[in-house]
Amino acid sequence: MAAFDLNLLPVALAIHEERSVSGAARKLGMSQPAVSVALNKLRKALGDPLFIRTAHGMEPTPRALALVSPTRDILQRLETGVLASVQFDPAITERKFTVALSDIGEMTFLPRLLDRLRRDAPGASICSVTMPPRELALALEQGDVDLAVGYFPDLKNRNFFQQRLFSHSFVCLLSAVHHQRRRTLSMKQFLEMGHAVIRAEGRSQELFEQFLIRRRIRRRVVLETPHFMSIPFLISAGDLVATVPRAVGESFAQFAAIKLMEPPMEIPRFDLKQYWHRKFAKDGANAWLRSVIVELFAD
Repeated sequence: MAAFDLNLLPVALAIHEERSVSGAARKLGMSQPAVSVALNKLRKALGDPLFIRTAHGMEPTPRALALVSPTRDILQRLETGVLASVQFDPAITERKFTVALSDIGEMTFLPRLLDRLRRDAPGASICSVTMPPRELALALEQGDVDLAVGYFPDLKNRNFFQQRLFSHSFVCLLSAVHHQRRRTLSMKQFLEMGHAVIRAEGRSQELFEQFLIRRRIRRRVVLETPHFMSIPFLISAGDLVATVPRAVGESFAQFAAIKLMEPPMEIPRFDLKQYWHRKFAKDGANAWLRSVIVELFAD
């Protein structure tokens, strides 16, 4: 096998089908002398004339006839199994996509993403997961997680691709019946009010806390919680204030008696992105999901 040129097989098949060297050359897009050279190499490799020139064209010998069927099968397998690109069809897929999201990421991304899947990929499903940075990096590499969407600054290895979706800011939440009427809190009000602080796994909240530390701003912390979902009920029922990513505040305002206030300081914005491993950059299903997220959320 090491000495046999597999590129000669399509030549033998073309001569058999066309019954002429010139016809095989046209079929293969080769010159007639090149086909003749290939045929001579094949004859020498197999120790058989393979095709005999007659009044009816190039007639195959028994050795050539034995060669045709497996050659046709080999070439067909190469075309359909190796060379053909795998097309992903969302309309018929039953794929379960696994996406790494924080709890606030779920509120921001999942409603619209699920709505799109119901429309374009009704057989598909979404599994949302949360895991530590090292586990997430390994899961993306192994294909256990398709995408990470949100704020994941630890995914900066060169094997990870990233695409910016939009910038995010922070907003303060107060009870809807709070006496504050202005749209922006003063620094005095911000420092005097009792604060509910979220210590969640999501990294975006860390940005705000680190900003306060750098600016040496000390609040009056009344409550610390690892959960976002209790915040709208705590805020609407009392006189606490919480500072959260804007999309979270806008989601809470839809079902709780709270209002959004601008913080009294200029807090740096942060980018939300989608991340994937380079191994799956050309994967049809992964590429389709990325394109949907860009269409839905990119600014």
